[in-house]
Amino acid sequence: MPEQNRLSLAPGGHNSPEDYIQSLLSCAPVRAVMEYLKEKDAETLAVQKELCSIPSPSNHEEARAARYYSLLSGIGLDEVRIDEAGNVIGLLRGADTKNRTAARKTLPAVVLAAHMDTVFSADTDCTPVTKEDGMVWAPGIGDDTRGMAEVYMIAKALCALGIRASRDILFVGDVGEESVGDLRGTRHLFTSGLNIGAFLSIDGGKPESLVTNAIASCTYRFTFSGRGGHALSDFGVPNVNNAMARAAARIADMEVPEDPRTVFNIGVMRGGVSPNAIPSEAYMDVNLRSVDSGELDRICAYTETSVRDAVDAENAHWAYPDGKVTVEKTILTRRPGGIQSPDLPLVRTAVAAYRACGMEPQISKAASTDSNIPISLGIPAVTLGRGGRCYGTHSVNEHFDPADAYLGVQKNCLLLLAAAEY
Repeated sequence: MPEQNRLSLAPGGHNSPEDYIQSLLSCAPVRAVMEYLKEKDAETLAVQKELCSIPSPSNHEEARAARYYSLLSGIGLDEVRIDEAGNVIGLLRGADTKNRTAARKTLPAVVLAAHMDTVFSADTDCTPVTKEDGMVWAPGIGDDTRGMAEVYMIAKALCALGIRASRDILFVGDVGEESVGDLRGTRHLFTSGLNIGAFLSIDGGKPESLVTNAIASCTYRFTFSGRGGHALSDFGVPNVNNAMARAAARIADMEVPEDPRTVFNIGVMRGGVSPNAIPSEAYMDVNLRSVDSGELDRICAYTETSVRDAVDAENAHWAYPDGKVTVEKTILTRRPGGIQSPDLPLVRTAVAAYRACGMEPQISKAASTDSNIPISLGIPAVTLGRGGRCYGTHSVNEHFDPADAYLGVQKNCLLLLAAAEY
């Protein structure tokens, strides 16, 4: 990125991100935006609940995207569109000042994004139910419909109050963030020719959470195939479930380091139709993650070798001439990772924004979010905690506490204005 286009995040001669954040809070228009977001707290929750009720499995976000497009189209943005990947993108152009140089006119945009997909199937009832204690229960009520509602309300606030920063702002509802989506929406944003200089994702279960690094990951599906048969008359035929179990046992014994942070999980194992039938097909999904790409490569190689050895062991155990088990490997997802310096201006400014709003940021060592893509490309990115607090994420018992949720929205808006150089 050309040097003149890099994010300084301290324009106007400010000595530090902390000074810059405080200068923003001293501006009457910024204070008005903060008050607007507080006043609209109930509306933010209403939008959150409405969006949650629209089923939106990964790779099938069309209905929710259509509604989000309608919402963003009605608040005064300069342009709203749905791109080729299915992302909803609203543009708020930067201020057009006479003294802006030719270089400043090409400043890269800042993205504020939340993902539109959920981990739940289309037939899951996601209708929000509000209990007497004010807690709102519904699958997906937090992750990430709360983020979508906040992106919308921040865009609405800036439009309603006539706020324009120096840089263009792109308000995005993106597709495919969850596992099977493989970050396809964010991948498209960064390969579609958009000039993006910073990326802010709202996607954390509590307002204090702050993700500054990206954990790389790989998800495999191993499909085991065999002859199958009757449990009695065909006993001795190699069994796909046996091979899968042998593989799982080998993977379970894999040793991984605590630093760099490295984890693995066998999330799905399925095979067979009856207790008295030797199955002919089974499959196993394995997810591997590491902050270090070299370590991820190592555990991927170990996993692949473990599966092949397990199949060989099952076939050798029975030595059956015509019914050997085979295995096919499919890579379902492969997410890049990356590490950002804690001295990166965007990271320092995020910390300053959190503290200015009365929150001590809880910085995660690494996570897998939409920010993985820009971080892997060397583009500054952070994933921000949503307002309110979410519990039971990725379960049908997911629920959301909306108490003082506007504080998270204010914090996220403040950082956006700083990143966009208001």
